[in-house]
Amino acid sequence: MDYDARSLKLHREHRGKLEIRSKVPLDSREDLSVAYTPGVAEPCRRIAEDASLSRELTIRGNTVAVVSDGSAVLGLGDIGPEAAMPVMEGKAILFKEFAGIDALPICTSAHSADELVAFVSALAPSVAGVNLEDIAAPKCFEVEDRLQDLGIPVFHDDQHGTAVVLLAALLNAARVIGKAPAELSVVINGAGAAGVAIAKLLRCVDMDPAVCVPVRDVVVCDSKGAVHAGRDDLNPVKRALLAHTNRENRSGGLSDVVRGADVFIGVSVAGALSQDAVRSMAPDPIILAMANPDPEIHPDEAMAAGAAIVGTGRSDFPNQVNNVLAFPGIFRGALDARATSISAAMKLAAAHALAGSVPEPSETEVLPSPLDRTIAGKVAAAVAAAFAADTPGSAG
Repeated sequence: MDYDARSLKLHREHRGKLEIRSKVPLDSREDLSVAYTPGVAEPCRRIAEDASLSRELTIRGNTVAVVSDGSAVLGLGDIGPEAAMPVMEGKAILFKEFAGIDALPICTSAHSADELVAFVSALAPSVAGVNLEDIAAPKCFEVEDRLQDLGIPVFHDDQHGTAVVLLAALLNAARVIGKAPAELSVVINGAGAAGVAIAKLLRCVDMDPAVCVPVRDVVVCDSKGAVHAGRDDLNPVKRALLAHTNRENRSGGLSDVVRGADVFIGVSVAGALSQDAVRSMAPDPIILAMANPDPEIHPDEAMAAGAAIVGTGRSDFPNQVNNVLAFPGIFRGALDARATSISAAMKLAAAHALAGSVPEPSETEVLPSPLDRTIAGKVAAAVAAAFAADTPGSAG
């Protein structure tokens, strides 16, 4: 099936995937007087006295901005804000369909970290949350970090949504092969936004050791091989990873460090992992190859080389690792709880809720279907509960 042609036809016929509709009638002068002038002045006055009322008296309380500069669009690269809009529209309809959230796709020509921070900060009074999307690394890390004091949750989905779904898949995959997470040796190929966030989540960085059990070790590889202490070409983000990863300071290329590993996680490029590399791994290896549209190794090739479980980002193979399983529910829970940020504990709660939604995982089902409409509610409840547990006096 030619999805490219069908998608182009759909976008052209509908002129995009979103529209704005009124919730109230405008059939009479009285309707106009209530919805607009003179009646609208009263909610304006009330909000001027107490800005928090904007969440109750306007669309703001259920609205998330999906913000991108188009500098790192999945599989396409730096294509610019105009070309990124179809992706952001897609994200917005997923928010609405799965979590009932009104999401606004906003692609901006603000490109530097300073410009993006200023842009999102200025936008904050209109929304209850911000989903950062398709912003290049390492800029994305700085932008997200600098926006954590806006009073609303700001969440870079390419990092944390991917990491949450990946952790859920890995927890269930480990159950299937009979290994505890603490026993797992993991290699991540790709040191961009997703790879860094996954490594931190698997190693329980900034998390309570009473509730988060780290995997035994994680080695992260970039295009030049393993990220290790002997390299003098590491940016500050990769250098900081060494405080939590590559405990044996292993060096070499992917084929060297994957030898004997229990898990391969790919957030890189097609064809990066060979069948010989899979054969060199520990018995019953777990392969989560998420490069799109073509994974680091074809699932059939991975299985033929001895993989026990294979997951990809694609919907035409089992075990699809898809962010739609995470971000709608995470934001639904954060908005419902009036959270001001999305903490590490909230992300961990989302991952466990997602894993728990598959009561009997198997080789071909370590995650629920991305089309399962019950998942966002389960994730939202867990996220809101985690926020309440960490926030004395919260209403969650």
